[in-house]
Amino acid sequence: MVRFYFSLLILIVFNTSLISAKEYHVTVKGDDSNNGSVSMPFKTISAAAKVAFPGDTITVHSGTYREWINPERGGESNLKRIVYRAAPGEKVELKGSEIISGWEKVKDGVWKVIIPNSFFGDYNPYQDSVYGDWFNRQGRIHHTGEVFLNGKSLYEKETLGKVMKPVANKNIADTTGSTYTWYCENSNGNTIIWANFHKFNPNKELIEISTRRTVFYPDKPGVNYLTVSGFNISQAATQWGAPTAEQVGMISTNWNKGWIIENNIIHDSKCSGITLGKERGTGHNVWSADAENVNRDGNIHYIEVLFRVLRNGWNKENIGSHIVRNNTIYNCEQTGMCGSMGAAFSTIENNHIYNIWTKRQFSGAEIGGIKFHAAVDTYIGKNRIHDCGRGIWLDWMTQGTRVAGNLMYRNDLEDIFVEVNHGPFIVDNNILLSPFAITNMSEGGAYLHNLIAGSVRLWPEPNRFTPYFLPHSTDVAALTTILSGDDRYYNNIFVGKGVSDSKNENTKAGLKAYDDAKFPVFIADNFYFFGAMPSVNDITPSIVPWFDPVLEIEEKDQSVFLHFDIDKSYYKRSVKLMNTENLGRARVPKARFDNPDGTPISFDRDYSGNKRTEQNILPGPFVNLNLEGDRIILKVW
Repeated sequence: MVRFYFSLLILIVFNTSLISAKEYHVTVKGDDSNNGSVSMPFKTISAAAKVAFPGDTITVHSGTYREWINPERGGESNLKRIVYRAAPGEKVELKGSEIISGWEKVKDGVWKVIIPNSFFGDYNPYQDSVYGDWFNRQGRIHHTGEVFLNGKSLYEKETLGKVMKPVANKNIADTTGSTYTWYCENSNGNTIIWANFHKFNPNKELIEISTRRTVFYPDKPGVNYLTVSGFNISQAATQWGAPTAEQVGMISTNWNKGWIIENNIIHDSKCSGITLGKERGTGHNVWSADAENVNRDGNIHYIEVLFRVLRNGWNKENIGSHIVRNNTIYNCEQTGMCGSMGAAFSTIENNHIYNIWTKRQFSGAEIGGIKFHAAVDTYIGKNRIHDCGRGIWLDWMTQGTRVAGNLMYRNDLEDIFVEVNHGPFIVDNNILLSPFAITNMSEGGAYLHNLIAGSVRLWPEPNRFTPYFLPHSTDVAALTTILSGDDRYYNNIFVGKGVSDSKNENTKAGLKAYDDAKFPVFIADNFYFFGAMPSVNDITPSIVPWFDPVLEIEEKDQSVFLHFDIDKSYYKRSVKLMNTENLGRARVPKARFDNPDGTPISFDRDYSGNKRTEQNILPGPFVNLNLEGDRIILKVW
């Protein structure tokens, strides 16, 4: 009887929670004086944000919304969130821009518009320049604003003459697009923009300019457990997201916990698309602000920021644990996704990230498809990342992190860069097809069952002291340097470019770079094709130097297929199933290669999720390959 009444009480509480949860509606034809019901919807998402409480849902209907959504409050738990969602089946655009008309013709192709500075309110992106630690402006000013012609961004120029007579940049893919240019000046309380639209009349086309710093961003901590789902988010005047600064992208979590960012299309940010980053209170571009102190480099400044962040409550209880999944992110000039310390304990999966840093008008040390600092116990899996400078860049304090089942290609710097980490971290079952696959300025990594068609570079860093943690926490254990080694390479396939006469072993395909690793390395059961060569430390290599698998990527609609040949000798190579026990412990932190909850991992699933058994386990990311024909075609996305 007691159990019956207890169950009844739980049911009553649950149903009461459901009854108290509300759904607010937003439409472009609504009114913010309404109550947000289906029949009386709000006009802006911001109005709904002011009244939503934990458990509530804000449903936004089709149309374009030009506003900064600054959530008033967050949810209470994973089960009691505040959900912001696009109405199912409806296209909802959230833009950091405004439409600009009234353009005056200057000459054929070139037009100008004069905009009162009062139009911009408290922030004018055409008076603010991109700036921050580790940013390289390449000798000129870059404003955070941008000009768009029918949704495509133009190229800012530093002089009016380069708008009047544009010269194509032949060093980038968008050569023709680089001649669509703009320039701005501020004079007598006005912003003046000149733009070269070529054959287009801007008064008959859609011309937009970025006017807001962000689109979805709470300007305070304590806004936890939000879901942002199904939106098309674009055209914000975002600032450079250094790890020592407040990091604000078009959609940003600030210093909060437990967000779900899913099923969105995120594109055309001046700097970053999504940021899971640091807040401003623990420092903002502290290296640049301390420029007079020439004896203190960026390394020291970031260490100081780290300890301020720890005093500010950086731990699993308070920060991170976000889920970012099923998003499409493109046309961002710094990162598709970045985060300093705020991405810890998070899951980043099934995202398609491409065309990051393609204009190449500025550069810096914080650019990539994904760029995380302190990815502690973070899972980065099943993402497709291509046509970026760098694919995934894991910098400082990557520990307990797993990079698994990602597809990366046509990234011109490298697919994966791991910088000054002490491990343990795991890179398994990935397809790495760019010319430069891995740049390793770290120790304590386990590379398992990958297909690696680019070079592997080993890069010691004996002069930089960086932290490592107690296992599965943010408690700092100590700091030390990177001398190279303590890595594990098991069951991988390496593919070269044929016989090479290069004398630089650090840029060759295969693992020759590990011949001189300072600390012991553990290498076995790898396959080397077409000129890729093993390290002398590989105890059981299989080498077929003459065989070219002819790896090819076919992009068809929204799918990707991998075509390749395979040598018959490959099927005769049996390897051992890898797991936590046989990987041992990373040397510096003395920690195991295990799950974030401390349980063991067995790498018994391939890239596609197929089960590995004693009968089918082979090097590389695939099992159950077709044994009949020579040419294999696999759907990999």
